[in-house]
Amino acid sequence: MKNTSNTVKIISLILSMLMLLSLASCSMSNLNASDGNGGGYNGGMAESAPGASLDGENYTEITENEFVNTGDSNTSYFSIDANTASYPNLRSLINKGYSIHKDAVRVEEILNYFDYDYKASEGEDILALNASMFDTPYNPDTKLLTIGLAAEEIDFSGVKNNLVFLIDTSGSMFSDEKLPLVQQAFMMLTEALNPEDRVSIVTYAGSDKVALDGAYGYEKAKIMAVIEDLSAGGSTAGADGINSAYRLAEKYFIQGGNNRVILATDGDFNVGVSSTRGLENLISEKRQSGVYFSVYGVGRGNIQSEKMETLALKGNGTYSYIDSVKEARRALVQGIGGSIVTVAKDVKAGITFNPEFVESFRLIGYENKLLTEEEFNDSNTDAGELGSGHTVTVVYEIKLKSEGVLTDDSVEKLADVIIKYKPTENAGGDAEEEKELTLGVMNYVYRSTPTAENIFVASVIEFALILRDSEYKADANLEELITRLSGLDLANDEFKAEFRELVSKYQANINRHQ
Repeated sequence: MKNTSNTVKIISLILSMLMLLSLASCSMSNLNASDGNGGGYNGGMAESAPGASLDGENYTEITENEFVNTGDSNTSYFSIDANTASYPNLRSLINKGYSIHKDAVRVEEILNYFDYDYKASEGEDILALNASMFDTPYNPDTKLLTIGLAAEEIDFSGVKNNLVFLIDTSGSMFSDEKLPLVQQAFMMLTEALNPEDRVSIVTYAGSDKVALDGAYGYEKAKIMAVIEDLSAGGSTAGADGINSAYRLAEKYFIQGGNNRVILATDGDFNVGVSSTRGLENLISEKRQSGVYFSVYGVGRGNIQSEKMETLALKGNGTYSYIDSVKEARRALVQGIGGSIVTVAKDVKAGITFNPEFVESFRLIGYENKLLTEEEFNDSNTDAGELGSGHTVTVVYEIKLKSEGVLTDDSVEKLADVIIKYKPTENAGGDAEEEKELTLGVMNYVYRSTPTAENIFVASVIEFALILRDSEYKADANLEELITRLSGLDLANDEFKAEFRELVSKYQANINRHQ
């Protein structure tokens, strides 16, 4: 009886402890859901802790560009690329009701996600420059100067592709929004391959594995079977996978073709070379092979923005984020030319403002892509890449010394733009000879009545400034922003229309949690 009594007491004690643990867990879960740090919504306010968001997600810290007085310096230099990762990442965060870390908001990547009706290139140039200027809707004291860059859209049907799908299959990828989404994305890309293309597949978890070695594009069923058979588990030896992927890309290298490693990962690197600097050195060494390296991020909880962007930048590729099957189709199938066919590498911009008319200027975005004048003029400087049909939008907020330069009858130059780039073999170049494209920005590019495209560009910037709680947001206001967007006819552009809906959803999220 005594033993039985003791047993009952022990069982009761265990049950009591389990109940207490359960209650504590529920309380902590509720706390995390409301404090904005554990994945819950915090009313949309920018988080104060730099580089931390959502259980392990890290973003490159951004210090916004300041206004520069032209009396002190009238030049601006930076590297150009067509990265778009910030926008689908933000879309995912807003749709799921998460808080927005300010450093997740990269203005240039949001702008460059959308297509714009820029003038196409002419003659031998594979890039074309456009300019427009209009009143800043959220700041009565400034103007927005937009510089549009459009890359030639080439016929890539005859370009042979040598692709290596480098797929993260570690345990952190065990989620519907991670490995299963990656599988769907690569199967859609496989469907778009030409018969003579070559495809290899490398997976990595605790170690790397060659799952497919140099199959042809016509062997679609074979390629898809390998992709479909993938499963997640183990730690993350990303560097080993990168080495194996480059080895296969070099093994099947196509002279004059498109040779590229395409990495899909949630961003977790925890075995072997895992630091940003270590990965940067690894990729910088490998890019000498002529193989490009693009990165696609997926899922929530492990995004390591700095590492993923560094891999793409140093690998002469682009960094994108996939939050849905629809986005996978857009990025890898509908935009296959821009995604995997590079037409210009080491693309750099240099802008010189005329101090006679421009009092000060501020480059919006591109904070971690700034260059010195020496780097801009050095043809060996590693800079960004543009793919077939890509458009890039650069925006400066400027203060004029007098509005008269916009209203008088004389023609005056406000700025000079120089774009330096190296055409790749895909565009008839050799990727070594640097070329220049120039544009004089005259006062007549000013529009007292902005175009629909001007309004959309300004709306993207204003929304980004609000999300960042930027010191440069001036009179930015969500309600007025939504009103301006509501006046645009976006019926022919589903992605711009989706942006308008996203801004409204963000406001609704805020209203629900006030």
